[in-house]
Parts: sequence; structure tokens; C-alpha cells
Amino acid sequence: MTDVTIASFNVKNLIGPDREYYEFQSYTPEEYAWKLDWMADQLLTLDADVVCFQEIFEKDALHAVIDEASIRARALNDASIPDRSKRYHRKAIFRKLAVTPYDNATLAFAPNAADTGEPGKRRPGVAILSRLGFIGTPEIIQDLEEPLTIPFTPLRGMEGTRDAGHYVLRRLSRPVIKARIPMGGQTVTVFNCHLKSKLGEYITPPGADYAPEEDLTDYDPIGRAMGSLRATVRRMAEAWVLRREVVREIEAGHPVMVLGDFNDGEHAVSSEIITGEAPFRNYSWMLRHDAQDRSDRYSDEENRQITEDVERVRLHSAEKMFVRKSLRDMVYTAAFGGVYESIDQIFMSRHFHPDNADRAGEMTYFSVFNDHLTDGSHPEAPYNKLASDHGQIMAHLRMKG
Repeated sequence: MTDVTIASFNVKNLIGPDREYYEFQSYTPEEYAWKLDWMADQLLTLDADVVCFQEIFEKDALHAVIDEASIRARALNDASIPDRSKRYHRKAIFRKLAVTPYDNATLAFAPNAADTGEPGKRRPGVAILSRLGFIGTPEIIQDLEEPLTIPFTPLRGMEGTRDAGHYVLRRLSRPVIKARIPMGGQTVTVFNCHLKSKLGEYITPPGADYAPEEDLTDYDPIGRAMGSLRATVRRMAEAWVLRREVVREIEAGHPVMVLGDFNDGEHAVSSEIITGEAPFRNYSWMLRHDAQDRSDRYSDEENRQITEDVERVRLHSAEKMFVRKSLRDMVYTAAFGGVYESIDQIFMSRHFHPDNADRAGEMTYFSVFNDHLTDGSHPEAPYNKLASDHGQIMAHLRMKG
């Protein structure tokens, strides 16, 4: 058995000092130093074997954080781990106190395909840091080789030649990294994602400096609602692209973990697209798809087959698997407007589910690091500018082999 930890860490806009990432937004050298210091301490506290980062604008800035965390790890070990001259140096407690530097870890960075480097118009990427290395070269998914076309069917009574329209997705708003990572005797496919946020998408007319909906002095509630609709449709489509990749990996026989900032809760439709649908309690109660009368239902054998087909490609929330066996009352990774919710998730294929006798490993604990969070809409919450506005989550796994 091999113990492995894997974490998700939305860092909130990591970039070097005096570099404008969004319009009029940048860090002074002092602010950048504070953010680097906080992130290094947070990474030291996590001490995770695999870390999936979101909102990385520059790889060099992330390297600086990792290097500083490693320096602190060595200093902490020197201060707290007794050398061989001490008769008590073999006590088990000191194995728990030790922190592993990231000197030999491998970093995979996926820059955003839309990031041109133009000040004020930067776009963030994602990264995976792995002490366990990678098997093969991690894959970046953002620009789709074949555009995703989502057709809409006419409502009943409107069939015929009427066009119900369609939506086309050619690029994800942020990249997804797909990496195969050795964990014990297993190879696990890890996806790190950051789906489209809930911020509205507004269209700037030709020749204009900004979209009309962005002018809050001339508030347009209908236009703002349309912006939210665009963002939601995009997030749903991105979730489907990720789901397609997940199913391919599971059908190839690979254990799968999906981590990141989903910008939605576990029960949101976008999250359910990624995890897959939960099986119906008993399909033998359900009318068949080709039913000819009211008694034409699926057989018991078909019920077992359908349930297995659904369960086989379904993902499970690490948070919920932990809450099921713990007395924890509440887990949250984001706070805004008095709403505390989990929008950062770790989803796992049934290779890790405790009810699966053939599991490749099991989760022994689930950690949430959210003490730094304050309600971002509160007037006394400037701290979130430099610290992350997300909590970090980490799954503790015991892998077979």
C-alpha cells in the first residue's frame, strides 16, 4: 500500500510584480512578495504529492513559489527533525513532522491559448506539480480539433423545417491538463480544470469601447441576464468536453480523478455533466424506451445491465465520500455575498469508491484549508486580493500495489 496526497489550489491571479493582468490590476513589488510568501506557506502546509493549480498567468512566478516552499521545507526539517545522534530520532512522530521539498518534482504548465501577453488583457492557465512524475507527456485540451456543435431540437408541435438553432464551441475559456501519474502500483489519469466563471459575457458592438451592459449607470437587467445565460451555456459545453475525455479514459480501463475550480457546486448541472448521471433506483419500474403498452418495462436483467453501464463511468465527490464517514458539518471553498459553498472539487472514478471491492485505492481523509477565506463582498475583506479567494482541498489516498 502506498499513501498519496493530491490537492487542488486556485491561487487567484498569480503573476509577477508590476505586470498588469486584467485592466488596471497588478501587484506592487510589496504585494507580490506578500502573495509569494502566503502561497509558499500554504503549499508547505498542504505538503501534497500532486497539486493542481488554477489561475496561473506566468510559469516563472509559480516556480518562485515552489522554490520558496522547498527552502522552507528544508529549514523546517532542519529545525524539527532530530539527527541520528539523538537516541529518540526514530520515533514515529518525527516521520509525521517531516515535510518533503519539491526539488525533484515535475511541473506541467498549460498557458491559456488566448493569452497574448498584452498588458491588461491576460488570460490565466493551469498547472500540475507532481512529486510522482508523469507517465508520458501531459496533454493540453483547449482548442478543439473539431468544433463542438450543440443542436437544439424543435419543441413538440413545431417540427418540420423550422430551425431550433445551435451553439458552437471552438475553444475552452481556460485549458485543461490531462496527465497520467503513477500512484503506487497504479497509473491514474488526472484532469485539472477551471471552467468558465459565472461572470456574464457581454458583446461589445463594432466601434464601441465597451458593451452597453457593462455601463451600470444605465443598468440593463435583461442584457445582464443574457450575459449570465452566455456564461452558463459556455460552462455547460466545457463540462461536456471534459466529460467526453473522462469517459474515454474510464472505458480504456484507467482510474480517473478530476480536480479544479468548477465555478459551480457539486449538484449544479455542469458538475453533474462531468460526473455523469446517478443511476435510477430500479429501471424495472421504468417504461421501456420502445414501450407499446403501460406494462412494457425493463426486465430485471436489463435493470442490472443499465445500472452497471451508468455506474461504470460515473465519478464520485471526494468531499461527499468523506462527509459520509465523518461528523463534519460543513465544507466550503468560496464565500461571496453571505453564500458559503464548495465550487472546487475532487471527483474520482469508482476505482476509489469504498463500496467497490476491486478498488485501486481508497480515500482515508479529506482536508480543507479555508481559514483564510473572508466574504469577498464584505467591505472589510481586502485580504482576498492577495491571498486566494478559494479554499484548498486535498484527498489522502491509500493506493494498492
